[in-house]
Amino acid sequence: MKLVLQEFLSLDGVAQGPGSPEEDTSDGFARGGWLVPHLDDEFMRIVTGWLGEVDAFLYGRRTYDNFARDWPRMNDPDDPIATKLNGLPKYVASHSLTRADWEPTTILSGDVPAQVAELKQQPGRELQIHGSARLGASLLAAGLIDELRLMVAPVVVGSGRRLFPENGAPAGLRLLSSETTPSGVAAQVYESTGAPTFGAYEAGAHH
Repeated sequence: MKLVLQEFLSLDGVAQGPGSPEEDTSDGFARGGWLVPHLDDEFMRIVTGWLGEVDAFLYGRRTYDNFARDWPRMNDPDDPIATKLNGLPKYVASHSLTRADWEPTTILSGDVPAQVAELKQQPGRELQIHGSARLGASLLAAGLIDELRLMVAPVVVGSGRRLFPENGAPAGLRLLSSETTPSGVAAQVYESTGAPTFGAYEAGAHH
């Protein structure tokens, strides 16, 4: 399976609490819900399309707890997002979780990158990470992320947990596609290319 990291981000890279003020208030975060004013039909079309390739989900503990609290109540059989989230296999990376009631869920503890690498060897299309910024950043640093899909909202949140933290690991990317919704959200798809390359700009060398 291909490992895909899918994130909703603000322009300043915040990934925390996009959906509502109560979604994730950890570390005193009080600016949740920043994505909601920018949702439109085109946004939903893009995200639903990305979900069309998923065969399993991977979460960090905090995102898993939030999703397991909210999504089982959204059980409309005609909702393609809820149907996939509730029905497909889920994996949660946690050293403290002992039981997971949102079936079907498997808990990954111990050497999470090694277990994720094993999961990638299984047959299937995509193993998707939704949210779970810390897990996503750590797996990107470990060279396990194949593709990043970012929905970047036109807002500077100013605080909150970021996908790419200060002093994080560098990563090279190649832009595969980019489109913009009517409300101004930039949908960007990148593939990982390993370590980034660096150079020095020389005036007059790029005619």
